Amino acid sequence: MDASPVRLTSLAHGGGCGCKLDPAILRSLLADQPIAGPFERLLVGNETADDAAVWALDDGTCVIATTDFFTPMVDDPRDFGRIAATNAISDVYAMGGRPIMALAILGMPVGKIAPEVVAEILKGGAATCAEAGIPIAGGHSIDTPEPIYGLAVIGICRREDVRRNADARVGDVLILTKPLGVGVYSAAIKRDALPAGGYADFVATTTLLNKVGAELSPDPDVHAITDVTGFGLLGHGLEFARGAGCRLAIDWAAVPLLPAAEALARDGFVTGASHRNWTAFGADVALPDGFPEWARHLLTDPQTSGGLLVACAPERADEILARIRAAGHPAAAIVGRAEAGAAGIRVAL
Repeated sequence: MDASPVRLTSLAHGGGCGCKLDPAILRSLLADQPIAGPFERLLVGNETADDAAVWALDDGTCVIATTDFFTPMVDDPRDFGRIAATNAISDVYAMGGRPIMALAILGMPVGKIAPEVVAEILKGGAATCAEAGIPIAGGHSIDTPEPIYGLAVIGICRREDVRRNADARVGDVLILTKPLGVGVYSAAIKRDALPAGGYADFVATTTLLNKVGAELSPDPDVHAITDVTGFGLLGHGLEFARGAGCRLAIDWAAVPLLPAAEALARDGFVTGASHRNWTAFGADVALPDGFPEWARHLLTDPQTSGGLLVACAPERADEILARIRAAGHPAAAIVGRAEAGAAGIRVAL
């Protein structure tokens, strides 16, 4: 397909989940917001920075609601649509639910992008929704200075199967289902510096649906789930730790990486979001002496459509890891555990 003469990435100041607000700014914005209610059926709201809102219905079924959208991190419009849709749907899987429908969110700079290119973005999103077994039942579009695409997604779940990001237990084993490095790959894409095969690896991981979250949630030994996106493994791990009131120990040597992630990070292909992330929450992270800066950048690397971080009972960790790999996540790995201690993260070499 002949893409737009204007590169999609050239029209955006940032791309993918790397264009999220600085986590420190976001926390300050939300800190003094009025809380309506109480609503007894609102099981999950803003209190732990979880992936989606959850509302309990009378029959024990829960409704899961989320929205996610961003600017392009790739120039192929269909791939952009697929990645954005996969990322948005992931929030439902991260709560342990199954999506049932989506609404499209579209902002395009009229006159800068050909209508047929915009149509390809929409087709990419629709293809991913079809793979997830859901319709795009409507949406909304506006004229914007930068291209934006995403979804509002509705899902369902049994009340007992909801998996929050705040319910990890001391002693739990942590499993990461996808490799890190999406952000450094995005930086390389903007500079035409990806090695051979790099783009295929990038698209493969960012369009892999996190359906395994819904498959794991009925298991009582799976205690907590979140997806790792714009704040990186450390940022979303810290949300885990704060919600559960414990410390996470991350084994750096065990963290899975995309094939070229280390080389790209060593060569300086890092995003502005990685720097912002570390500035926002680095004070709550203990790094070992001599920990290399490139490795730190990968731990704060913004993951567009990243993997799930799963906390599970230690005696079943190997079995659950095998289930995740069999469900189409071959790079999944045990990356640490939850420890007693003040909320924070300790990284070990």
